[in-house]
Amino acid sequence: MLQIGDQFDHFQIRAHIAKGGMSDIYRVYDLLSGKEVVLKVPDVMSIGDPAQYERFQRELEVMRTLNHPAVQRGLGSGQYNNTPYLVTELVDGESMREFINRAAPVPPEDAISLTKKIADGLATCHDHGIIHRDLKPENILITSEGQPVILDFGLALTKGAHRVTYANLSSAAGTPDYMAPEQIEGRRGDQRTDIYAVGTMLYELLTGAPPFTGDNSLAVMAQHLNSAVPRLDRKQPGVSPQLAAVTARCLQRDPGERYPDMHALLHDLENLDSIDVSILDRPTGPSYGVAFWRSSTFKAVASAILLLFAIIAIALILQTFHK
Repeated sequence: MLQIGDQFDHFQIRAHIAKGGMSDIYRVYDLLSGKEVVLKVPDVMSIGDPAQYERFQRELEVMRTLNHPAVQRGLGSGQYNNTPYLVTELVDGESMREFINRAAPVPPEDAISLTKKIADGLATCHDHGIIHRDLKPENILITSEGQPVILDFGLALTKGAHRVTYANLSSAAGTPDYMAPEQIEGRRGDQRTDIYAVGTMLYELLTGAPPFTGDNSLAVMAQHLNSAVPRLDRKQPGVSPQLAAVTARCLQRDPGERYPDMHALLHDLENLDSIDVSILDRPTGPSYGVAFWRSSTFKAVASAILLLFAIIAIALILQTFHK
């Protein structure tokens, strides 16, 4: 990891901001432009992965395609000492994760306002054929003016893009707490996948916790596939049945039962008085449980566990043999 004061290409490291799934993110001073920007560099485990450069190029293309206050701007990319990097604008603000930890449960009117801004930015993404696929509070910054800014399009799916496989990344892209059932099954997803994540974050803003939690990732993923979402207006006093109905529609397990696009979600958030709440009396969708145990995600995790046990067994045998 780079240290404060180090120089990387024409950037001087000023602070380590965060560690992403496969990258370290730094606040840096650009010696050429004289401005502070954000530098994203692959972590040690990802250096040498040929897909990493393509990931950065795709992320840069996505951010340059979009022009919206809720989407971080990409400034450039390059390679230094055979290490690819990505440069983005510096956004001053706290992460949505910090905001939730500090302020949740958030009053419904504030949660709606923030969600509408996020959904509006995503509507622009989707209109350009870009699906984020890794929405979570850690990937959203909130400025002092209350403007959310969506970050990290490294797992984004673009129109006509081929599937890219990254080393050290499971076939199911996303973060378990916010993953839609189709992602858990290893499918690529579409704009309704982002709608599920937005519904999950809205639920968390209103209650202080996502709808499903567990001791490990497998437990959380199984709940997304099989468990009913706790009814929001009964879990959190002050949340109207209409807002609970909007959230419930976002969180339907069957993508066909969710909002068809972000524009439809925005319409309902702006017209809560006219929402049909009958969806609250219906289950969130069909069980995907059998598919889960056959899914590539479960097989990958199970294989890793079996390999670990095999290594331990061999080590014990060798230890006994040497005695």
